[in-house]
Amino acid sequence: MNGMLEAVPEPDTTVRPGPRPLFEDLYRGSRDDLYSYVAGLLRDQAAAEDVTALAFERAFRKWGKFDPKRGTARGWLFGIARNAALDELRKRGREVPVIEPDRQEAEGSVAGTVIEREQRADLMAALGTLSPADREMVALKFFAGLNNVEIAEATGYTPSNVGTRLSRAMTRLRSAMGSAEEVAR
Repeated sequence: MNGMLEAVPEPDTTVRPGPRPLFEDLYRGSRDDLYSYVAGLLRDQAAAEDVTALAFERAFRKWGKFDPKRGTARGWLFGIARNAALDELRKRGREVPVIEPDRQEAEGSVAGTVIEREQRADLMAALGTLSPADREMVALKFFAGLNNVEIAEATGYTPSNVGTRLSRAMTRLRSAMGSAEEVAR
């Protein structure tokens, strides 16, 4: 070096065709839902962040193996995340816990906030009465926002079986919610 600083070249920002932009779209479109799903299963924010990152890392490394003929990229990604979350739970040596979505309290009146908390507590108690498989179906559908085909891709069930399982889980959930309302009276 002659003591002169060399200019740093400008980064190459040209968009190239290929898998990278598609994966970036998948990441941007799925990261929040994927984190919500994993956090609901693990009930541990730090572990959920780690597992979500791990799922995206695995998906990125395996992106070349993704086959759109077998399903959507989103369903495939949730399948990877599901396996990573279940691995974490097995590592901890416990079953899938009750799902508690990580949501900010709604702003509003004190009475509205109290009612919302009571309703959320009733829902969490009712979810706790479901089997781990039923809780997972509800989490994938309502917390992660997946459709039945994507849930099927993530879990390995058929779409019609997912619909049946969801219907039964929701019937059990409504029944448990009804029991909670009767206790409150």
